[in-house]
Amino acid sequence: MRKYSSVLACLLVTGSLLSACGNNNNNGNAQGNKGGEASPAATAETADKTAAPTDAPVDDITQRKVTIKIHYPTPDLTEMRAQEDDRIKRFQAEYPNVEIVKDDWQYNVSEIGVKMAANEAPTFFNTYATEAKFLIEKGWVADITDLWNKYEYKDQINPVLQNQFIIDGKVYGVTQKGYVTTTMINKKMLDDKGVAVPAMDWTWDDMLNTAKGVADAKKGISGIAPMGKGNEAGWNWTNFLFEAGGEIQKVEGGKVVATFNSDAGVKALDFYKKLRWEAEAIPQDWALGWGDAVGAFQQGRTAMVMAGSDGVIEQALNQGGLKPADVLTYPMPAFEKGGKHTGVLGGDYLVINPNATKDEQEMAFRYITFDYFSDKGLDALDAILQQRKADGKYFIPPLLDYYAADSEFGKKTKAVYDKYSDIVYQYNPDIMALLDGKPEAQYNTQDYYATLSNVIQELFSKKGTDSKAQLDAAAKTVQEKFFDTIKVE
Repeated sequence: MRKYSSVLACLLVTGSLLSACGNNNNNGNAQGNKGGEASPAATAETADKTAAPTDAPVDDITQRKVTIKIHYPTPDLTEMRAQEDDRIKRFQAEYPNVEIVKDDWQYNVSEIGVKMAANEAPTFFNTYATEAKFLIEKGWVADITDLWNKYEYKDQINPVLQNQFIIDGKVYGVTQKGYVTTTMINKKMLDDKGVAVPAMDWTWDDMLNTAKGVADAKKGISGIAPMGKGNEAGWNWTNFLFEAGGEIQKVEGGKVVATFNSDAGVKALDFYKKLRWEAEAIPQDWALGWGDAVGAFQQGRTAMVMAGSDGVIEQALNQGGLKPADVLTYPMPAFEKGGKHTGVLGGDYLVINPNATKDEQEMAFRYITFDYFSDKGLDALDAILQQRKADGKYFIPPLLDYYAADSEFGKKTKAVYDKYSDIVYQYNPDIMALLDGKPEAQYNTQDYYATLSNVIQELFSKKGTDSKAQLDAAAKTVQEKFFDTIKVE
């Protein structure tokens, strides 16, 4: 599940970074006769060339015509298209030798094979954190390690995100943005009920007790709103599977095997049963999708919701009327004290087509990173914040951006945020040390989520369900219907 605030798109709007580079090749050739002696008839010009040979033109990619087919937003994303058009204009001003073709195809696991076989895939395209190993195994993504190693800002890229596309020391993609699932807490609701704010290093028991303390069914108030319909229901629950030490699947003997019906899975499902039946802490109308759950949080009808942080906070502050001090961002709770605060890690990445020529791959890489680490981008951010302040709106930065928070650029960005501290949402700095991101399943993620959503709906609607039996049945369905059709080479 990939839910993002449109604000993220505004951060990458101007600037350019990479200058043309090339290798010097000395092709000068001294003039002389076959015996090695100078010809008496040599002209002065020939003599000069012999005495001081000159370099031939540098092997410069900017002097060669290159065409790249770029990843382009879909027609409904008018603002993002305008931003991309502006970037194309600026890129071609620096690289007039590059012809750019727009392609608004969006990555789809069921279509990528056909695109590659027909040689119709763009020079670079978007994909997700789940897809790295799959694309590499299929040979559908280029190894860009050499380009990456020459990139001057590689050490400032956010390693939590970038490492998802570094496999066995080789680089196969560039991060754009990402998230680790977090829990947002309405502190005002806790205060109103006299419920103590939990420690940030919290546990399942802390979450249960907090949710139970705030819930008031008679007033239509829930302590927490786990998503209960659509694939997002399975996505929300998977955080608890990971926290209990479980896995969704494993690859064994060339086959994908379902593993979520483990002891960890039972613990995670039993925790949901406690929230529903013991604490009575979830909404009575529990069939909530992403928008429903986030809307309930925005409207003060639930004290907690689990998702990527910035989209939830954007709605709560700018549409729900809450104040920044009212909205706390926490990592997901650990199964027990001392455990990891694991949340599903998701993100957007740009990868390069292996069928592209070396020149096309290099120009694609330069285009992908064109606006990264740009001072002009900081100027644009400043302008956005000025406008937000003038409009009386808050600005919610992403919890995880493409740059490392402690990088030089991260510090410059923070300095811009600090100028507008009255409107920029501030995350508790302690959260970064606790976040533990774990990527979604590599194979048939959405099919797995959909199947688990059915399990969760049964659990929420029927008291006394058998968690192990439910998970075994779900694993059998996923295995036979989806995983058995996969052959891992």
